Amino acid sequence: MTTKAVLSLSLASAVLLGLCVNATAANPGAQGSQAVSPRAADSAPLTPRQRGDLTRQLVLKWGNYVQRVHGVPVSTWAQRMVPSLVKADSSNFRAALQRDTFEGAMATLGGTGHKVTDEAVITRLAFGDGDGTQTLGALSNDLVFTPVAPCRILDTRSTAAGAIANNSTRSFVAINASNFTSQGGSATNCGTLGLNATAVAINLTAVTPSGAGYATAFPFGTAQPVAASVNYTAGAIVNNALIVQIPNPLSSFDFTVYTFAQSHYVADIVGYFAPPVATALQCQDTANTVVAGIVSGGTANAVAPACASGYTQTATNCETSSWLMPIVFSHAGTCSARNNDSTAQDLRASRTCCRVPGR
Repeated sequence: MTTKAVLSLSLASAVLLGLCVNATAANPGAQGSQAVSPRAADSAPLTPRQRGDLTRQLVLKWGNYVQRVHGVPVSTWAQRMVPSLVKADSSNFRAALQRDTFEGAMATLGGTGHKVTDEAVITRLAFGDGDGTQTLGALSNDLVFTPVAPCRILDTRSTAAGAIANNSTRSFVAINASNFTSQGGSATNCGTLGLNATAVAINLTAVTPSGAGYATAFPFGTAQPVAASVNYTAGAIVNNALIVQIPNPLSSFDFTVYTFAQSHYVADIVGYFAPPVATALQCQDTANTVVAGIVSGGTANAVAPACASGYTQTATNCETSSWLMPIVFSHAGTCSARNNDSTAQDLRASRTCCRVPGR
């Protein structure tokens, strides 16, 4: 058995174990689990056992919230999260358990971000300006589109269920599956494993419907809208490019297809929309400017070298060679000090310069 398979089994076991404990009363460090302290600064790789323990803690912490607020059963959410938890960076996984909001925890699993702790800010993120609509940090706002190589996620011609009957619906998974063979699709994950997406871009094709009509693709678990995604005539093969919202957090399925006439359907994913992932800054310190031999009682200014092109200064770093030579001014790369020591001392200045990687 491969390492990845062992890890997946370990996580699945941890999820099932977590579901047997009441999330409102359980202690993540209770007997029978060697809980891993979620230290955000710890980047050491997680062993399968440690990753399983962190998975259990995450389910215990947020499972009831997902079920209460989003209406997704804990077991369903936990099982569909397994691919994301297998893939999550070790330090991000630890940091996610320290987040104070569910949205923050999910974002941290895929990247890094500011830790929201202020109660008023949390209330605004959760309930907006009093109208019940989330404004900042909501899983359906400020989405970023990521294209993927077109990949088949659905082909009813290759399934035992066959064509979708007239005036009926069938639901499907679009992301976070190890493969799509059960839906007649690709034997790969189509590059969607571990995603925290809110909408998918797909090409949906109606294949030889039994009569004239239409099909509608809509988010799983929602009311069918009065709208058509694809219009067709009998025996036609008709395609349309769609953007379909999907549940976030993950639910049993991602989207549902309604068809007026009996028909086969084929769908290829071409991209997805997801909450933006914060990118860690790339930082470096400049060389030191050194003002040497400042006499006893003397003062001096040291101006640090400028930041390299494309970098922005984020800090001024000042250092003296004696505890008796305090810094009296530090700003915009300039350090000023007075030497109160009895012997000559040195003053050094540098800048910390940062940029967003790739820019």
